[in-house]
Amino acid sequence: MHLAKLKPLVLCTAVGLVLGLFSAGCSVVMATRQPSRKDLGVLKPGTERDRVVAELGAPVSTEKLDAGGRKEIYTFVQGYSSGVKASRAIFHGAADVFTFGIWEAVGTPIEGAFDGKKISVRVIYDADEKVKESTTLSVSDP
Repeated sequence: MHLAKLKPLVLCTAVGLVLGLFSAGCSVVMATRQPSRKDLGVLKPGTERDRVVAELGAPVSTEKLDAGGRKEIYTFVQGYSSGVKASRAIFHGAADVFTFGIWEAVGTPIEGAFDGKKISVRVIYDADEKVKESTTLSVSDP
């Protein structure tokens, strides 16, 4: 191929790659900002209340029980592990580059739809503030 014909091809390719890199945005950022995965293992009997609160956040309601324990309701969004979030961000970034940013029209709504599940759980604690039992009350889209 003649050098004069190669220059415009290289220039167009370089400009396309730069535009693709700069357009990589919304879906990539949304993938990295998805909620983190909660360790639901803290809901097993015998777990201290402090560990449950540290993992799930403050309860939305608390009720003292006659037997000296308490009943609490927790509502949280179950998200994704760091590895899953990173993989999704890398995929969206690569798709943005290879489609010169057109992927954003598809990737952004996808990330908007996959933003975890809203979960409500009832936890009964004994008098020593350790999990006695837990029950999932609801699972829904946020």
